[in-house]
Amino acid sequence: MRELVEFLCQELVDDPDAVRVQESFDERGPVYTVQVGPGELGKVIGRGGRTAKAIRTVVRAAATRQHVAVRVDFED
Repeated sequence: MRELVEFLCQELVDDPDAVRVQESFDERGPVYTVQVGPGELGKVIGRGGRTAKAIRTVVRAAATRQHVAVRVDFED
């Protein structure tokens, strides 16, 4: 899952090397925290959060096939 989140975010930004995805776990399952380069958070979140919602939807769909509940968060 981590690789999927990283790939999706890298395709959206101008500097793909600046994308960092950290994986942690809570009581519900894995949590992926995405950090991007300065000034590029808006590209990953999108207008009205549409892009972020789409990323979360794709990752949840992939995780459902593995019977895992995941969460994707975006940090500045």
